Amino acid sequence: MRDRRRHGAGPGRRVQLHRAMSKLGWGSRGEGRLWISEGRVRVNGRVCTDPFIWIDLAVDDVTLDGRAPAAASHRLISIHKPVGIVVTHRDERGRPDVFSLLPQGLPRLVAIGRLDADSEGLLLLTTSGALADALTDPARHVPKRYRLTVKGRVGPGVIEALGSGLVLDDGPTRPAVARLLEAGDRFSLLELVLTEGRNRQARRMLESVGHTVERLVRTAVGDLELGDLAAGQWREESFGRFGVADQG
Repeated sequence: MRDRRRHGAGPGRRVQLHRAMSKLGWGSRGEGRLWISEGRVRVNGRVCTDPFIWIDLAVDDVTLDGRAPAAASHRLISIHKPVGIVVTHRDERGRPDVFSLLPQGLPRLVAIGRLDADSEGLLLLTTSGALADALTDPARHVPKRYRLTVKGRVGPGVIEALGSGLVLDDGPTRPAVARLLEAGDRFSLLELVLTEGRNRQARRMLESVGHTVERLVRTAVGDLELGDLAAGQWREESFGRFGVADQG
């Protein structure tokens, strides 16, 4: 068997085969399931048509059409996602997607987490399934910072409630770090740091304490800042900053 350690897959990394296709850099999980069903994928030299079989990326040899995965260096990109742009490779409603903002010729990228169409700010894109998994792993509690414009005057009780954690329809939240930047009669501006990644969590937390979010901008993921990156613009980042191997 070929040693997968040269592809950055540590020992004991067991995944289902369709997920392995993505992690090894060939395409999405959906594309992997199609290739597997077509008999184009071999595991340790044998054709495998079960996309849900478990393999070990550290030791099992996977090929597509007889080709082994390339041991290319991985990429990490920051992009300022504008409002109205969706985070998907294909949208059934025909809305513009974030990948259309990138130039031709880049390798296939996946989004690390999501920002809904009504939100804007920092979004990370990578060629590495391992990095995407690491930064969205709930156990790691990677902090994400947001700047929110909300309706109404936000008082000290709201900041205290956000900092203590709230109970939403999908259960209690972790305590957030909340800071009031500006309080007005019609609108208030605050900063919110979350360490979990539930769907539309920042909006739902503010709604639960009586404030509708008018604008949401994600300004940081971990120690990576949006900075002066303009809406629709992108920049290359150092892949190794998050401690994940840059091969495979």
